[in-house]
Amino acid sequence: MTSSTPVRSTSAPDARHGDDVELPPLTSWPRRVLKHPRFMHYNRLVACVIAANLAFLAFASHTGGLPGARTLGHAALVNLALAVFVRQQYVINVFFRLATWAPVSWPLKVRWTLGKVYHFGGLHMGGALSGTLWFLALTVALTAGDGGHRTAGLLTVSYALITLLAFIVATALPPFRSRFHDHFEKIHRFGGWTALLLFWAHTLLLARGPGEPGIWILALVTFSVALPWLRLRKVDVHIERPSSHVALARFDHGVTPFAGSSTAISRSPLKEWHSFANVPSPGLPGFRLTISRAGDWTGSFIDDAPSRVWVKGITTAGVANIETLFTKVIYVATGSGIGPCLPHLLAAEVPSRLVWATRDPYATYGHELMEEILAVQPDALVWDTSVHGKPDMVRLAHAAYRDFEAEAVICISNKKLTWQVVHGLERRGIPAYGAIWDS
Repeated sequence: MTSSTPVRSTSAPDARHGDDVELPPLTSWPRRVLKHPRFMHYNRLVACVIAANLAFLAFASHTGGLPGARTLGHAALVNLALAVFVRQQYVINVFFRLATWAPVSWPLKVRWTLGKVYHFGGLHMGGALSGTLWFLALTVALTAGDGGHRTAGLLTVSYALITLLAFIVATALPPFRSRFHDHFEKIHRFGGWTALLLFWAHTLLLARGPGEPGIWILALVTFSVALPWLRLRKVDVHIERPSSHVALARFDHGVTPFAGSSTAISRSPLKEWHSFANVPSPGLPGFRLTISRAGDWTGSFIDDAPSRVWVKGITTAGVANIETLFTKVIYVATGSGIGPCLPHLLAAEVPSRLVWATRDPYATYGHELMEEILAVQPDALVWDTSVHGKPDMVRLAHAAYRDFEAEAVICISNKKLTWQVVHGLERRGIPAYGAIWDS
């Protein structure tokens, strides 16, 4: 390791791994329960959407008996529209803008909760589940001949659509999604487009006229789905490879995104898309993406660097954009997790300190990038795992949080370690944030 890398350690192995750092005591049992994965804000939002639908069902049943076919159809469409809209890039940016509007003078508990805005995927899941169940009820009602709506064409579309919706929901559940993520994305994309076409056919067959609310809802959903693709374009990219593990992709096609946003790129736009954190340099046009070898696609991108790639939609806010809710933050990263942290470190909009564990940082990420990081983070703790092994990131994060007098910790790492850090700190009363891999 280059001697200029500021690895702070002692001669004692336990201390070098952070084992000498004393963690604060756990919070009360009820508060720890609320920090458990089963009760995270994502699942709470799923529960809220389902509860709202149950309340509507109870109200509708109390006032006029069981809902008819049109009411069931509208309920299904509203929920599925919610599932689509909350994944729309413009809507996501609005969510983040509203959540981070709060000043740092607000109580920490309020800002702590607002920082969980990136759990909005719970609305997507809640809407998708509820919409599928409403449509199942509608299909049963149509099969029974509700209100004389039963026709062969309508029933055929209904059964095709409910089968497709059930398949999409099933393959979106964690067991399938985590194991076959590429297949999940294709099923979600092409299955979603097919479902939208079937919804148009179903709604037109059931509608009484052009003023039907379902038609207007579908028109808005269709526009929302199409909007990112209307901005599809192929742009030039310049690739630098400081090592066989990392590619630095530089773009300058008239777009300078805000720090911490992400851009989706593809070599085959109908097959797969990959999002990476944008790294704009203050005062300079364009931006960079830090792409690390983490699978077949990224490996191919590094080994066979393209000169042009596809981009679509707009740059979208990410988890680290919640930093502005706090007076000071700690960034905890491992390996290529430095990529999403880097734009915030360079922008220096909020006082921060970096704790980064990675293998041979100078050889892996290049001297230029390392010096750029250390120029803005001279007090960073950069831990070379090839020399010192893997540290206890929870203890190192807490030590930095304590010494820097920070208000929150933002962790960018793999799924297992992210949850270890976030859960390990939050159950001790420290605001902590990290990706939840909900899509």
